[in-house]
Amino acid sequence: MSKHDFSAEEFAARRARTRDAIGQAGLDWLLVFHPVSIRWLTGSDAKSYQEFQCLLISARPGPITVLTREGERNEFQDDALVDQLWTFGGPEPEDPIDVFERLARSLDLQRSRIGMEVPAYYLHPHHYVRIQRMLGAALVAEPTNLIHDLTLVKSAAELACIREASRIADVAMTAFAASLGEGTSELALAGKVYHALLTSGSGLAASPINLVSGERSGFCHGAPTDRRLQRGDFGSVEYGATYQRYTATIGRQFSLGTPTPRMRELYAVVRAAADACIGQIRAGVPAVVPHEAARRVIQKAGFDHGRVHTTGYGLAPGFPPTWGEPIHMFGGSTYTLQAGMVMTVEPPVFLGAERLGARIIDNVLVTADGAELLSRFRRDLIVVE
Repeated sequence: MSKHDFSAEEFAARRARTRDAIGQAGLDWLLVFHPVSIRWLTGSDAKSYQEFQCLLISARPGPITVLTREGERNEFQDDALVDQLWTFGGPEPEDPIDVFERLARSLDLQRSRIGMEVPAYYLHPHHYVRIQRMLGAALVAEPTNLIHDLTLVKSAAELACIREASRIADVAMTAFAASLGEGTSELALAGKVYHALLTSGSGLAASPINLVSGERSGFCHGAPTDRRLQRGDFGSVEYGATYQRYTATIGRQFSLGTPTPRMRELYAVVRAAADACIGQIRAGVPAVVPHEAARRVIQKAGFDHGRVHTTGYGLAPGFPPTWGEPIHMFGGSTYTLQAGMVMTVEPPVFLGAERLGARIIDNVLVTADGAELLSRFRRDLIVVE
């Protein structure tokens, strides 16, 4: 991802929408910390999210300023649309908050109305406390999702990236299915997936692969191990593919040998719940409606206690450790689906006492009259005889 991946006009429109939203929130400035927000406004793909970084944008037209570590200077200058670049560190350590204070004073932030993103990751609590103390009464709001909510509806150029990521995810699932067999380790299977992803044009996904089998199949987010597959195993795989950091996810269930009746039952319930969810997705529908449709299917089957995960969520350009957006199809969601959103569909059933679980994961594009399935790989249970 860089400033070269989208037109200057698209970046200008993003900035204008952000400035309007800042003004409508009654703010003069927004301090931006989430790398997805910074990427959306500048194109930056830098790893500076590992340390302190901040983008400052005003409600009024003017320069966008980024404060980042000196090691990222060259990448920001070449690949990001940044008007003013401040850095800290270099040959020796430097306190980034000391530099931030100088930057804040140069912009007269202490006499403004300031909002600040407070993401779950990327902003150290010690830094947050010091910034809060420094800005004092000027810090009047923490609109963490202000920019994220603007990014939910994807542009045509963004959707082209997501479609390419979906294509690559399907290629990797084909490689995974072809590699299933007795004696193969979960790690070896993960290697096949990553080889297929990277050689097909995917970047590294923000979250690592989930791959479980046998007695581990009741794990909702288990990482692959050196466990070797055995006849009779039930299992699941989930991973993300990316193109220009835009993510597509996919998840499938597999069985080595003929599945037991219980395995088939779990799979059938989860498949029916996913279908019920997809059937309710369209523009203008509250995000809780598809969730409730899936929940009813699982509840009727007597598995509601195994529903340990969201029914689905929005997909963002991902930075570790996640690719998710704030919108969820889950109980209590206040969001409404809009055309151009991309959602995962993944209502689960995980039964720890039985060491069994099932989750099928697909992505859909919300349209005016329904949902377009982006995954092309078959949604049936993968059975290796």
